[in-house]
Amino acid sequence: MKGLKVAAGLLARLGEAEGRSFAHARYRDSYRGICSLASSISKPIDDDDLQSQVLVEGKAQFRTAILNRPLVLNALNLNMGSRLNNLYTSWEDDPDIGFVAMKGSGRAFCAGGDMVAVYHLLNQGKREACKNFFATLYQFIYLLGTYLKPQVALLNGVTMGGGAGVSIPSTFRLATERTIFATPETLIGFHPDAGASFYLSHLPGHLGEYLALTGETLNGVEMIGCGLATHYTHSTKFRSVEERLGNLITDDPSVIETSLEEYGDLVHPDSLSVIHRIEAVDKCFSHDTVEEIIDALETEASKTNDPWCNSTLRRLNECSPLSLKVSLRSIRDGRLQTLDQCLVREYRMSLQSMAQQDLREGVRARLVDKDLAPKWNPPRLGLVTEGMVDQYFSLLDGERDLELPIQQREAFT
Repeated sequence: MKGLKVAAGLLARLGEAEGRSFAHARYRDSYRGICSLASSISKPIDDDDLQSQVLVEGKAQFRTAILNRPLVLNALNLNMGSRLNNLYTSWEDDPDIGFVAMKGSGRAFCAGGDMVAVYHLLNQGKREACKNFFATLYQFIYLLGTYLKPQVALLNGVTMGGGAGVSIPSTFRLATERTIFATPETLIGFHPDAGASFYLSHLPGHLGEYLALTGETLNGVEMIGCGLATHYTHSTKFRSVEERLGNLITDDPSVIETSLEEYGDLVHPDSLSVIHRIEAVDKCFSHDTVEEIIDALETEASKTNDPWCNSTLRRLNECSPLSLKVSLRSIRDGRLQTLDQCLVREYRMSLQSMAQQDLREGVRARLVDKDLAPKWNPPRLGLVTEGMVDQYFSLLDGERDLELPIQQREAFT
């Protein structure tokens, strides 16, 4: 989580922007592109190909895990989660390995979890398979968050949802101009998971609430500005960075950091970035309820005619009302919890989501049928009761909480 605690200082150095418009159309188009690919995620794969979904590179004291499903932007499935768990455990135990890294094949780091596969499994009544997927992914994220060796996440492309979950715990997170970060789960009737309630809640001000509720994107420069990334380099130097890391013989984080800095670029978010609008974000997203957040945005929009307020309101209107309320509470809870507590709670929430209509309806509308017309239940914020939200944070009858080795591995606080 290096970088998050100094993010406020980074923001202060960035200064204030004079521009008043806000546009992420280019990145929103990228997300739509992800959705167009996602319908192929759940195609069956031969057993012989399972090993190839996570490749390994390495020499000297360095190992790299390569997420390798480029045709579907390296979306995570159960097999990948299990293989990553096994690889990282063996590397941690190997005294000859000093540090590890993760990257993605093709134009993405990782677009997130394989939610289309989850959708089909739920429709087939294969609930246990879905539970295993979430449990395995969250357990791997806990391993990353308590890892004893330095880690480098090479984020040269799309980094969303579960893809962010398996990279943010890294000691170092290298972004480029090709990086696109988002946690867009409320758009599919889900909640920001895979540790998102922990790391989003630790961002400056109420930026975490903004990102969690809207699912809006950040580019690589903005990730540096808020602390989600620790280093930035242009993608033309990406291969040189990899070669440099591959030649290191060290387990010293300072040596790795110095090597990354040798290829670093000094960058600042442009004047339209949300990073320069942190005061407006705090003013609107610090309220206790989603309704109050929307009221604040509407008030600000009427006073200023600010395009950012209007675009944010439109975005919130696309999301599941129940997911919005559940996600807001999740981020607020995460601010007071350790990583393991967040993952255990998120697992409860994911099990509850599997039992509700909105997850399947959201995936259907955005990723399967792609009509972008989900029928949310309830359809309006005013119909979402406190009891409905409370239910998401309770353990389903007959289920067990996520098991994490908290006695052996100390969690982030």
